[in-house]
Amino acid sequence: MRLVFLGTGGYHPNERRHTACLMLPELGIVLDAGSSMFRVPARMETNELDILVTHAHLDHVQGLTYLLVPLVQGRIAKCRVHALPQTIAAVKEHLFSVSLFPILPAFDFIPLIDPVVLGQGAAVITHHPLQHPGGSIGYVLQINGKRVAYITDTTVDGSYTEFIRGVDTLIHECHFPDDMAAWAIKTGHSHTSQVAQLAKDAGVGRLYLTHIDPQRDGDDPIGLATARAIFPETYLAEDLLEIEV
Repeated sequence: MRLVFLGTGGYHPNERRHTACLMLPELGIVLDAGSSMFRVPARMETNELDILVTHAHLDHVQGLTYLLVPLVQGRIAKCRVHALPQTIAAVKEHLFSVSLFPILPAFDFIPLIDPVVLGQGAAVITHHPLQHPGGSIGYVLQINGKRVAYITDTTVDGSYTEFIRGVDTLIHECHFPDDMAAWAIKTGHSHTSQVAQLAKDAGVGRLYLTHIDPQRDGDDPIGLATARAIFPETYLAEDLLEIEV
């Protein structure tokens, strides 16, 4: 099963990275709806989409507006947006306010239950609360006997270690390198060595770092060697990277 990193940046896009969005094309499942959402229609292998949103911050939901035309044109037959009730309310009230975006696309907004079964039974998805200003949640997807965790917009605090324990693939935000650890704490984000230590402590198979600070767009914005010294199976996600899960 392929997973595509459509957007691997945080806060705002830069020349290298758009903001958060991952896709399982074969199942029509999308995680978050950042500025990279424009890449979804061309990669669809189903005629319906299920979008799982972590929280309502703009860099994770702005791409919902991009689906208006594909839905009107019939390129997407149906689109369901799964999120916590407060996230759905924020999206409807603010992102789709009359003064900002006056046409609400034909979404089915579905409050999260635990678990959610999607992809005609191929994916079983659970969620867990995370510490972040305004709140956020992480997801674990069980697909074909494999488990994938998507954890974004949080400071590593040990509260979700058991939730991700033993997953085959951990996709985790790493907004800051270690020399900006203080900013990670101030903003509710994570830095390099603490994410790598989490992967080691939780016994995961491999770790992909995402949600990179857009002010750092070089080849190694977070100190990959630092992470690999703690957890060797660490990789830096890039936009349009595809992996097997």
